[in-house]
Amino acid sequence: MRIAGIDLGGTEIKAGLVNESGILKKVSTSTEVEKGSEKIVENIVKTIKMLGEKVEAIGIGSPGSIDRKNGIVRYSPNFPQWHDFELGKKVYELTGKKVFIENDANAFTLGEWYYGNAKGCNDFICLTFGTGVGSGVVINKKMLFGKDGIGAELGHIIVSSDGPMCGCGNRGCLESYASAKSVARMAKELVLKHNNSSLLNRVKDINEIESKHVFEEAKNGDFISKYVVEKITDLIAKAISGYIHIFNPEKIILGGGMSKAGNELLNPIIEKTDMYVMKSFKNTYKIELSNLVEDAGILGAASCAIYGMEE
Repeated sequence: MRIAGIDLGGTEIKAGLVNESGILKKVSTSTEVEKGSEKIVENIVKTIKMLGEKVEAIGIGSPGSIDRKNGIVRYSPNFPQWHDFELGKKVYELTGKKVFIENDANAFTLGEWYYGNAKGCNDFICLTFGTGVGSGVVINKKMLFGKDGIGAELGHIIVSSDGPMCGCGNRGCLESYASAKSVARMAKELVLKHNNSSLLNRVKDINEIESKHVFEEAKNGDFISKYVVEKITDLIAKAISGYIHIFNPEKIILGGGMSKAGNELLNPIIEKTDMYVMKSFKNTYKIELSNLVEDAGILGAASCAIYGMEE
């Protein structure tokens, strides 16, 4: 098996030649969004050719809303010019290979299933904490897509009806608290209010505060950072306890850029989730961090093709 896994980002296209064991070769090139849709497609095909070997199929992971059955990107925050863009068809016409496209959260979930900590699981949930809060759900060895292929948006469960405005238009979604930029925003607001935090020693400008600074300073005892971490891990745990009650998963895998905080993120979520789940669900699940790290995008994209060929 030889699959081309394409991690399609707004500034960079990462590609990998992938087989059953993992990544054999990695390449990358600039996306060049500013040069238009055809140039983006051209660059995708260029990375596939750079891999230097014939591939059986192509898997693409892209942010946004995806019509996976027809290989269409309905819309994507990274590619504002794309509206019902036939990406799969265009790449197929230039390569002659089957193309499978999923949104990046579903791709991450499939990557965890084939190559990561969810390998061998029949029922599990993945949550990614980055620019937003992405998610994917596998139940009884089947990816959960819903009627229109857009289901399992667990990041948009409302955890506080009077919470911050979310990018989706609602208030108080989990994403409005637990995305990396939401964590940074909450910390900035508190620093401005109290003007007394070691976060001020980490950056020259308050607007440079990032979620990683918050987790690092929480570990160092900063009271604002500790409050923010306490708040967001509590809300994540409440949401996860609900997912456990609904899906009864074997594992919940946490990934995305914010998961680099490691045990500072993981441990309080484990402890709080145990507090919130019903007694009958205790000890029925595990919460773990992704072990794919920097290769998650490529392995996830390749896994889209593997899963698609198996369907």
